[in-house]
Amino acid sequence: MKKLILWGSGGHAREVLHMCGQLGIEVAGFLDERPEMKGRFVDDIEVLGTLSDIYHLRDQAEIFCASVGDPSLKKRFSEMTRSAGFQFAPPLIHPVVNISNRNTIGIGSVICEGTIMTTNIRIGDHVIINRGTNISHDNIIEDYATISPGGNIAGNVTVKEGAYIGIGSSIREKVIIGAWSMIGGGAFVKDDVPEKSLYAGVPAVFKKRLEE
Repeated sequence: MKKLILWGSGGHAREVLHMCGQLGIEVAGFLDERPEMKGRFVDDIEVLGTLSDIYHLRDQAEIFCASVGDPSLKKRFSEMTRSAGFQFAPPLIHPVVNISNRNTIGIGSVICEGTIMTTNIRIGDHVIINRGTNISHDNIIEDYATISPGGNIAGNVTVKEGAYIGIGSSIREKVIIGAWSMIGGGAFVKDDVPEKSLYAGVPAVFKKRLEE
């Protein structure tokens, strides 16, 4: 079995580490771009540096990118990992979930404790489905999206690439959340959301355009 190495060493990475322990998966280390973090220990696991510091492990390691919550960082880290010739880890799925076998889950995604996913749901690559999330039938959650804890997503919803759904948000059926948009915590989304936009409130309304 190859070594599992997690991008990031912050709060979500530590939660993924905890989940790996529940799954019986050994984590060999964290990756962190901040030079001052190299060599430190986080929850008893060493921060190994960045990809150049573990190049000698390229054929022995699998890299997990959905251990950072920021969708743009997930995308950048995954592109760096691919370019460096490393392999991605398969999806991590907590043992306490309710997921139909008619769903598909992409590489490097994480499905956290208490998630319910009914049927005919497609989860892309490097997606985070955080704790206690309910996802109904025929949803599409595209690459790099993050669904924060306690999300409720009705049927036939599409969450486009890199969108971020805030904690405790609810999305009405057949809504499309545009790429790289953000939904504020506790929002109720009843209409489509354009790309690169921040929506918040009940019902959710436009707040501002999100720049590159």
